[in-house]
Amino acid sequence: MLMNDGAGAPESLAEGSAGFLRASRAGNLEKVEEYLKSGIDINTCNANGLNALHLASKEGHVGVVRELLAKGAAVNAATKKGNTALHIASLAGQAEIVEFLVEKGANVNVQSQNGFTPLYMAAQENHDVIVVYLMNKGANQSLSTEDGFTPLAVALQQGHDKVVAILLENDTKSKVRLPALHIAAKKDDTKAANLLLQNEHHPDVQSKMTVIIPSGFTPLHISAHYGNENIARLLLEKGANVNFPARHDITPLHVAAKWGRPNMCNLLIDRGATVDCKTKDLLTPLHCAARSGHNTVVGLLLTKGAPISARTKNGLTPLHMAAQGDHVETAKVLLEMNAPVDEVTTDFLTPLHVAAHCGHVNVAKMILDHKANPNSRALNGFTPLHVACKKNRLKVVELLLKYLASIEATTESGLTPLHVAAFMGNMNIVAYLLQSGGQPDVATVRGETPLHLAARANQTDVIRVLLRNGANVDAKAREQQTPLHIGSRLGNADIVTLLLHHGAKVDSATRDCYTPLHIAAKENQEEVAITLLDNNAPLTAQTKKGFTPLHLAAKYGNYNVAKLLLDRGADPNVEGKNLVALLLLERGAMPRAAARNGYTPLHIAAKKNQMDIATTLIEHKADTNAESKAGFSPLHLASQEGHVEMASLLIEHGANVNARAKNGLTPMHLCAQEDKVNVATLLDKNRAEIDSQTKAGYTPLHVACHFAQMNMIEFLLSKGARKDTKTEVGNTPLHQAAQQGHGRVVSLLLRIGASPNIISQDAQTPLSIAEKLGYVGVAETLRSLTDAGLNVDRLADKKYVVHSPEVMQEVFMSESEDEADRRAAKVWFYAKNLGSVSSEDVNAGKDFNEEIAKTSHLDQEEYPSGLPMDKSMEAEHLQLESLIRTTQSKPLGAAPSEPAALTMSDIDENTGTMAFAFQDQNLVRPPIVDDHVPLHAGFLISFMVDARGGAMRGCRHSGVRIIVPPRKASMPMRVTCRYLRKEKLVHPPPLCEGEGLASRILEMGPAGAKFLGPVILEIPHFASLRGREREIIILRSDDGEHWREHQLEATEDAVQEVLNESFNQEGSQFFIPVE
Repeated sequence: MLMNDGAGAPESLAEGSAGFLRASRAGNLEKVEEYLKSGIDINTCNANGLNALHLASKEGHVGVVRELLAKGAAVNAATKKGNTALHIASLAGQAEIVEFLVEKGANVNVQSQNGFTPLYMAAQENHDVIVVYLMNKGANQSLSTEDGFTPLAVALQQGHDKVVAILLENDTKSKVRLPALHIAAKKDDTKAANLLLQNEHHPDVQSKMTVIIPSGFTPLHISAHYGNENIARLLLEKGANVNFPARHDITPLHVAAKWGRPNMCNLLIDRGATVDCKTKDLLTPLHCAARSGHNTVVGLLLTKGAPISARTKNGLTPLHMAAQGDHVETAKVLLEMNAPVDEVTTDFLTPLHVAAHCGHVNVAKMILDHKANPNSRALNGFTPLHVACKKNRLKVVELLLKYLASIEATTESGLTPLHVAAFMGNMNIVAYLLQSGGQPDVATVRGETPLHLAARANQTDVIRVLLRNGANVDAKAREQQTPLHIGSRLGNADIVTLLLHHGAKVDSATRDCYTPLHIAAKENQEEVAITLLDNNAPLTAQTKKGFTPLHLAAKYGNYNVAKLLLDRGADPNVEGKNLVALLLLERGAMPRAAARNGYTPLHIAAKKNQMDIATTLIEHKADTNAESKAGFSPLHLASQEGHVEMASLLIEHGANVNARAKNGLTPMHLCAQEDKVNVATLLDKNRAEIDSQTKAGYTPLHVACHFAQMNMIEFLLSKGARKDTKTEVGNTPLHQAAQQGHGRVVSLLLRIGASPNIISQDAQTPLSIAEKLGYVGVAETLRSLTDAGLNVDRLADKKYVVHSPEVMQEVFMSESEDEADRRAAKVWFYAKNLGSVSSEDVNAGKDFNEEIAKTSHLDQEEYPSGLPMDKSMEAEHLQLESLIRTTQSKPLGAAPSEPAALTMSDIDENTGTMAFAFQDQNLVRPPIVDDHVPLHAGFLISFMVDARGGAMRGCRHSGVRIIVPPRKASMPMRVTCRYLRKEKLVHPPPLCEGEGLASRILEMGPAGAKFLGPVILEIPHFASLRGREREIIILRSDDGEHWREHQLEATEDAVQEVLNESFNQEGSQFFIPVE
């Protein structure tokens, strides 16, 4: 408090208030404090309503403002005109004061009497830093003054381009953040755009990648989208590129056409836009307009010279696009302008196929009225009627039949529209086709009727319709399989009952004498077995090799079915093939005899879990610790397969639970590799070592972490496994989990105390490994727990060497089923003959079904669990489902069937690096001919090639094909190849986060073999779509350890150069280059 004359009397109230305000304005903190101690009213103000906080804020006196607020000054107190301290500080450009006031609760959106906000004040005076701060704190730039002025308007009026840009880029009405010039283009704000262009803003500035706006769009693209002609003219006058190619080479004209902006199309074309400009996928503006159904724009573009038959990369014309979008009037415009009505895509799809697929009956009628061929065939043999039946488009089916579409049209594998509808379960279409003259017993090339396919797809209602319309209930396919065999295998008791009620023969046998009861026993279908037995299925029927249903139930460990059969009177003592082993032993066979790989009969029995044979062998003194050439014992094999009873039998008879193979693997390691906790528990009870190390230093915990076997990881940790044991290269289990990108494993190890700070001999921590290999999620988990000061090697240009534990890799034996030995002898059809695989028993296609199931997502819908054993049904559907799904010409076929399923073509001079020995019975030699034309032959896993060259296709279901041109083999050589699983390799191909294998790994031999020129290798593959895009990379390894990208592109020219006109037209039309 100020004192007078030193006498101690206070100043008058008016004088004290004035002095207090003067001190605040001057920033005299000491005097301000004295006044406050004297009890002066802290909110006292002058005639204009300005108080001490207002004055101190205007002048930027932070100390005074802090003291006033600390002593209770009202932060939102207003002057007579309604201005707060925040208004005043924002107007004066006092950024520090603004921040302090907001922190203390100042209202950022408070309005004065005339509607001014602090943001308006800052924008008016060009205080861009304060504008940014207020926007970040929630200031609303939409609040306007009484005169309707917004902060953006006043900034434009004052010419503050930096503030204008900030406000535009933070426009809360926009769904995404765009550059200022883009926002001006969207709003058609020529004034703002003109100001920005005058201040070093380029007219072709591109947007960043967002979910809503594709990467690379310029302001002209935006104005084309919204049809804002004024801003477009300004941009073009300022030098904007009228043909600017954004991402995927999309130009402004593409955008204007897509959104139906005829005014913009006219303007752009008049200013030089290329009317037939193409995107990366060869889409023209006419494609875009046709797909969106903009008739006016379509007509305009055609009058401007747009090519009416322009084709995308996949061969789609504008008429295909109109058909896909169900745009009847657009289709009419195109057809009246003489668009080819039967133009085909690269997969031979016509616009009518597309309309049938989408169910667009009106467009289909328009196309048919213009003389479209109703029986045109796609590459897979499907007619529009096939397509409509597959997609359950009843109205289209009715229309096509009215226009004389062939109801009996077949693909090259023999599928009729009725087959397709039956398999897909489209009951109404099945009934309509039958009423329209469809034959219920027409057979495919494999002898399968629609009833077979309906049974395979578990379509009970369709089966009922077919049977009521005279379908032969005992129709037999090529292997003498009836629908009842198929229903028994799939375990559908309702279908089995329905077939039996319609007179199906319960004792019908396949070519190998399998009855439905054999199948049910083998597949453990207890409910089906009960139904069959209730209908007098024979218990004593035998297969060609003498198996009864009880034999099969016992062999495959199907306890419930075996018990059922015994309860129904099956003879438990009937002889089976296991007695052959006993007979051989009784006649002097050596139980310890070893094969070339060192396997004894006990090894094989242990792997196949043949308990009776193993018991017999042990009784005849078989060695339970016998070692293969690689040092593996029968217990290793039983552990890997998870056969706990077999492992128990071996241990009871002296098997060493800690037996070490030559690479140091123990049975516990193999349990960890395969997640066999049941056997691991048994091994632990018998004192197996938990932390035994291989030659490379890997413990079972390392192995389990490498393969992400969570159950084994938890088991080993519960048994006291050391969590930080190091391998020879210094890797801990956490290193292995990070290297493989197993986020759950990493989290678990960290949770139980594994150290993330251990550095390997490669100078790597788990975090650095995850970062190098691109595992973002794993890296984030590790980053917060890893010491930032660790000296690790994160050099970006130094590749990380992947370390993997030893695994058991031995060629065991043929895995073919007893009754399916002839499966491999069947060859696949060539590409145009959509593939099928035959089987001798009804289970022959089980493994193949599992492979097909993996690719079902390419069709964008899940098939029923009982997929066909042959590929014909899937192959012909796989292509078309996703073929017409996208508006872009991005591969309209996600993964075409054969031949297009074999699109990962690769031209390579090396056959591979690793040779494997195979049994001679798997060798198929090409016939000897004198003709110089290369041979076309099938092979199982090996084939001979000489100077004539040839085209060899794998006879198994892989579909691999190798084309060796003439005179490219320097000498006769045997080529071997087989599929491998990634997890079985010691050094699998490295995959980053978000990547996955598009096919199994193909291993080829002999090692080091070279041809005299390029050869073609076709490998079937699949890959999922992400955002309508996919990228396929071919990796190769010449030594089995180091992987590199195979750079050579199999373009059409390259393929033709390799073929060099040596093959006939029929053989060469199936090569489809990879983009």
